[in-house]
Amino acid sequence: MNLKRNGALLGALAVGALTLTACGSDDNSGSIDVDASASRATCEGKPNLSAAGSSAQKNAMDEFVAIYIAVCSQKGKTVNVAYNPTGSGDGRTQFIASQIDFAGSDSAIKGDQAEQALTRCAGSPAWNLPLVFGPVALAYNLEGVDNLVLDAQTTAKIFNGSITTWNDPAIAALNEGVDLPDTAVTPIVRSDSSGTTDNFQQYLEVASDGAWTSGTGSDFTGGVGEGAKGSAGVAQAVSGSPGSITYVEKSFADQNGLSMALLDNGSGPVELTEDSAAKAIEGAGFSPSGEGDLTLDLSSIFGTTEEGTYPLVLATYEIVCSAGYDADTAAALKSFLTSAANEGQDGLGEQGYVPLPDTFKERLTESIDAIASE
Repeated sequence: MNLKRNGALLGALAVGALTLTACGSDDNSGSIDVDASASRATCEGKPNLSAAGSSAQKNAMDEFVAIYIAVCSQKGKTVNVAYNPTGSGDGRTQFIASQIDFAGSDSAIKGDQAEQALTRCAGSPAWNLPLVFGPVALAYNLEGVDNLVLDAQTTAKIFNGSITTWNDPAIAALNEGVDLPDTAVTPIVRSDSSGTTDNFQQYLEVASDGAWTSGTGSDFTGGVGEGAKGSAGVAQAVSGSPGSITYVEKSFADQNGLSMALLDNGSGPVELTEDSAAKAIEGAGFSPSGEGDLTLDLSSIFGTTEEGTYPLVLATYEIVCSAGYDADTAAALKSFLTSAANEGQDGLGEQGYVPLPDTFKERLTESIDAIASE
């Protein structure tokens, strides 16, 4: 599919298209040249969908919605998807309460919440559909240090308070010849429930060789650091705080002009690039689950020692009912997700995400097609 964006749209997407809130998205269809005949989106069903959740996927969702509006406009349909980036935990809560049509979450819905979703979905299970992949940057503000190298163990010690100054011997050993300042390290962490936090802590637990012992989950467990809300919030906090460091999706680090650490997974330092992150995604497997659910087994990514692989990658799921929607909602949801999984992926690299590999697209599309109404 051929996509052309004018400068205004690029600017709007780059700052997160702030007009896309619970009230919906501005109609950007006039700014995108898209070949709707190549899209499988039917543009059928109800015209307006609602969703909330992960702030990590907000910029990707802006892209998906703008492209979907353009596709359906050419097909004579007026559509919109109102996505509110309230955080993964809140998105799952709203989904269970039937307040939105689907949720965005950096962590799969599971356990008690999956049980509660059975009621929301008229007795059918909720499915986790990975639609957006984004590498998580260790973004820092340290004057004079442009290519900081960290590994999982030193990162764990920074975020559990064991390392408190930037010239700590453990950091210095990874950065030979670099003049590290004798200044305090200020970790910036998510204050809200966040799938980014969950994935970050899972990475530390898997890869830090026992240095991370406080557990995982959507709430930060390390016990140190200053809190900020949302991906935009932590990135902005680091931007204004010399000596600070955070974990945040690459797109937000890019927007704030932050330096990003190279990660040594045991096979040498690896720069965060689309290719190094894609290499990690290609090695991901799926957890045993019901047919149609695509919950990922990310332990093989976080613990990889493959050369040239950037291991700190998260997947953002769209949480949907496998069945139980009314016919109009099911049709609209399948149409939008089909567009997002296909032509919607084309511009994601420009937003700091990693487009879905073709094998993922095929499997994801099969699950989207299987979503059923009552």
